[in-house]
Amino acid sequence: MRKNIKIRWLGLFLCSLTLVLPMQVQAEVVNVKVAFLVEQTPTPPALSNLDPVLTDVGIQGATLGIKDNNTTGQFTGHHYDLKHVDVPVGEDVASAFKQLVDEGYEYLITSVQASTLEKLTPLATANNALLFNVAVAEGSQRNEQCGANTFHIAPSYEMRADALAQFMLKKRWNKWFLVKGTDAEDDFFAAALKRSAKRFGLKIVEEKKWTFDHDARRTAQADIPVFTQGEDYDVLVVADVKGLFGEYLAMNTWLPRPIAGTQGMVPRAWHRTHERWGAVQMQNRFYKQAGRWMNDIDYASWLAVRTIGEAVTRAKSVEPQKLKAFILSEEFSVAGFKGTKLTFRTWNNQLRQPVLLATARSIVSVMPHKEFLHPRTYLDTLGYDKPESNCHL
Repeated sequence: MRKNIKIRWLGLFLCSLTLVLPMQVQAEVVNVKVAFLVEQTPTPPALSNLDPVLTDVGIQGATLGIKDNNTTGQFTGHHYDLKHVDVPVGEDVASAFKQLVDEGYEYLITSVQASTLEKLTPLATANNALLFNVAVAEGSQRNEQCGANTFHIAPSYEMRADALAQFMLKKRWNKWFLVKGTDAEDDFFAAALKRSAKRFGLKIVEEKKWTFDHDARRTAQADIPVFTQGEDYDVLVVADVKGLFGEYLAMNTWLPRPIAGTQGMVPRAWHRTHERWGAVQMQNRFYKQAGRWMNDIDYASWLAVRTIGEAVTRAKSVEPQKLKAFILSEEFSVAGFKGTKLTFRTWNNQLRQPVLLATARSIVSVMPHKEFLHPRTYLDTLGYDKPESNCHL
């Protein structure tokens, strides 16, 4: 009889636990609010009618990152919410940024132009918010115009150019013919290429600017052979960020030479043909969600969300300054399907990461190679190292 009573009491006790524990877990859930701010820009003319116009760049990567964070959050008691804000062409992005901060968003991922990021950087610091740049590659944002609360997920132009230069040094393609367009982004990347050539002892034997204002599709066979005559060279290096003419250089140059830069062999943060280190499952999950392949900004957006999630989980805090300190500490790292742990540079808040060299349908190499030695990490052979940095955080 007593035994039956004990069993009944034990059953009632266990039933009460099943009712109380979910309520306790529910009470302990911590909500982490993340905003994704996109500055819409005028749509450039399509290079080909076969290329789709993407309207969801970046947000798909951030969405996948939120799913991954919430999978982990089921065990840690953290829940992540994502708010997506599109700012139409010509409207004030800074106002939208301030509105998000006023709504309590302390972690903001931005896909904006370089001039806009320059305005948002001091706002992030003034409002104790952490800003994650996933689109701007221009070097000054990591140097003179850097911000204490701005983290750069996208690899800089200097990191991409150094990856190209290291590969070409190994191939002994020592003489470059540099062709650049007239856009400001072309100037930024061309400057990064010149810096890398000097850094690794390579020589730019000739430099020309593409100033033709007509459609290169119709005149490539006539214009490009004449345009590329001049000094002998090992590789044609291109700075055509918007893709206005670079695709038509291949097979039309005066000399039969490889092409690299913004066309040909391109330095990328991510590429659809990347399959090593578990990247296949990442590619498949993204394609299933978005119905297209992941690009550089999608990858950077996913990494930004994962950086926030990893920091919140391991630092056991959602306070921005505590997370910032942890992200910049030696304890922090994030996995990015690139064969090594990714960490941040303390002198300019740039994410260290390998750069993929890719053609349209293949990966050529992953840079840097480990024979490029560095006292701290071989990843710091890409971009601005600490002694070269003009960033004073």
